[in-house]
Amino acid sequence: MRNREKPGPGPRPGPGPGADEAAEEEVTRSGHSEETQRGDTARRHSEETQRGDTVRRHSEETQRGDTARRHSEETPSGQQHYISLATLCVPVKMATKSRFLLQRAVSGLRAHAAWSTSTLSPGRRLWRPQLRHVSCSSPLHKCDAPATGPSSLSLRSHTCGELRSHHLGDKVTLCGWVQYLRQDLFIILRDFSGLTQILIPQEESARHLKAALCDLTAESVIKVTGTVRRRPVGQENKGMPTGEIEVLAEDVEVFNVCRQLPFEIKDFIRKSESLRMQYRYLDLRSSQMQKNLRLRSKLVMKMREYLCNVHGFVDVETPTLFKRTPGGAKEFVVPSREPGRFYSLPQSPQQFKQLLMVAGIDRYFQIARCYRDEGSKPDRQPEFTQVDMEMSFVDQAGIMSLVEGLLQYAWPAENGSLKVPFQTMTYEEAMRDYGVDKPDTRFSMKLVDISEVLLSSEIEFLQSAVSQPGGSIQALNVPRGAKLFTGKVLEELKQTTKTQFGQELSLVLVKEDNTLKSPLKKLLSVSATEELLKRTGAKPGDLLLITAGPLHTVRPLLGSLRLQCAQLLESCGISLRNPSAFHFLWVVDFPLFLPKEDEPGQLESAHHPFTAPLPEDKQLLYTEPHKVRGQHFDLILNGCEIGGGSIRIHKASEQLHVLKNILKEDPSLLSHLLEALDSGAPPHGGIALGLDRLVSIIVRASSIRDVIAFPKSFRGHDLMSRAPDLVSDEELKSYHISVRWPTEEGEMK
Repeated sequence: MRNREKPGPGPRPGPGPGADEAAEEEVTRSGHSEETQRGDTARRHSEETQRGDTVRRHSEETQRGDTARRHSEETPSGQQHYISLATLCVPVKMATKSRFLLQRAVSGLRAHAAWSTSTLSPGRRLWRPQLRHVSCSSPLHKCDAPATGPSSLSLRSHTCGELRSHHLGDKVTLCGWVQYLRQDLFIILRDFSGLTQILIPQEESARHLKAALCDLTAESVIKVTGTVRRRPVGQENKGMPTGEIEVLAEDVEVFNVCRQLPFEIKDFIRKSESLRMQYRYLDLRSSQMQKNLRLRSKLVMKMREYLCNVHGFVDVETPTLFKRTPGGAKEFVVPSREPGRFYSLPQSPQQFKQLLMVAGIDRYFQIARCYRDEGSKPDRQPEFTQVDMEMSFVDQAGIMSLVEGLLQYAWPAENGSLKVPFQTMTYEEAMRDYGVDKPDTRFSMKLVDISEVLLSSEIEFLQSAVSQPGGSIQALNVPRGAKLFTGKVLEELKQTTKTQFGQELSLVLVKEDNTLKSPLKKLLSVSATEELLKRTGAKPGDLLLITAGPLHTVRPLLGSLRLQCAQLLESCGISLRNPSAFHFLWVVDFPLFLPKEDEPGQLESAHHPFTAPLPEDKQLLYTEPHKVRGQHFDLILNGCEIGGGSIRIHKASEQLHVLKNILKEDPSLLSHLLEALDSGAPPHGGIALGLDRLVSIIVRASSIRDVIAFPKSFRGHDLMSRAPDLVSDEELKSYHISVRWPTEEGEMK
């Protein structure tokens, strides 16, 4: 059964798993040795640091004690001052109180250090670089953080990307990562918002500050306080939002000195996907990943506002631990402590949201986590996110209008506005014109039925194909394909047709004099040739792809070749699909059931078993179920399915008939739902939007992994934490589970 409500998380297949999958295996194999080496290095560094810290602490404590004594002697009674202890400020009113508070502060720091060490796992110690604080001004000016905005409640007064010429003369505090250090003259400081140039003072009086800044490594974390000034004439950077200004450093605090990293945090440096995923916390520092995740966050927030504030929806969380659902994708199972009993992770909250409608919630939504055990697929994730919605007392048009309004409200302003309503197309029209049920309507190249044109020809294999039940001759015109495609490319198209679909493909090249170059040429009359060119709209230089056979075979075949040829034309420099365009399309009137691929005599749900039939086809449900159309609708964006929904069956007797008599499923697995439908269920329907896929198309990412903070690999692995991991036999005992390990021959032992 094809479960289409959950559109899945991927827009387009990314690069094949070959190289990255091999790299992933290498990461997994070498993980233990690398971890050991890193542990040894960290321990050696920690021991050296501790020896240095012991000497420094003794010296610093002596100095702090002397400083406190001098300060207490010089401070008049009742007057308040501050003692700087690294980042700690301690108010002082009198000498005795000063000594008391100083002793408490030092004791607290020692206790914190002891706690930090004790909480680490055995055998591992963290490298704690020395916290440095250097200033060239006295006393230190403290910049107040704003009450709201991205710098509120923080150590900084501004972000690195917001300073402009109207900030000239302002004293600011910035926090971030060192992107560049250039010629000991300035550093480029980066945070999530952008970059700012920090000018290193060159005066002798600021030599300690200069030394501290010049000793930094890339990706070290610092806090800088200074004054905003205009860059010298001719040194402005128009390609940088903060390129008109710079900050003259007056004080710096080094939070953390960065080790040598496996790759530089620069967008123009190419990294393998396996390396990016292994060090995901570094990859997420890139400006593109920051942009993607922040756009996703804003999109979700706007969706919540629209659903809750505009249309009165209720955000309800549904369980993650559930039970197995009949049909659909393969589910992950979770063991329980009861022998032989397992939970399942839900593919979607489908049953729960229907139960909420029976419960009278009326309008439900959830940003839902969903799970599918689909193995290794480049455009899939075992866990993904969907915007899940359900409404009572609604029809198909109401749900479609809701989604159009939702997307129009939440759509990023920088991508322009959306025009509603979206185009609507029936399933039959989509298959007839494009060969797929999720057509990319950014370009034409429609399929053409040429059965009548070639029916009277002497081409035997074409006549044989048409004579079969459901037989047809279909053609696809590829503009300029005859001019641009090489013989090797044409041969690859034929080979793809044979290996993937088991069909023969005839190639017809239209020459400049409007004659044909094809083995079919001598079998076509002049009138048939003219009619063929007229029907397909072929012109000199075009390429015709012709195939014959059952419609359910030849249409998907040419639909696949249509997309393949579009990619080939674009690789030749032909602008076919506008990358900045967003073409939304509703596809409606799907068949309610389809023949099973492995058992053509049996039917399975085209969507899921809870979809209601069209009212005019309802009687066919009991006589000819294969002809029934469902109240199901898909939302397509640029040829990718980003949502699927339907009006549900709300009567228990009808749902029981579908499960038991048509799908041959065990109704007892859904007894709770059947009882609920028989307890006064309102008419209801809903939809789920694939959030990962939607965002990836909006930001034009090549893979959905580029819009997920911590995605899984091709094989469903987390390369950073090396999950999934082994569990000991002792831990498995409480779940009454034992592992049968495969042998080299593939048998279990």
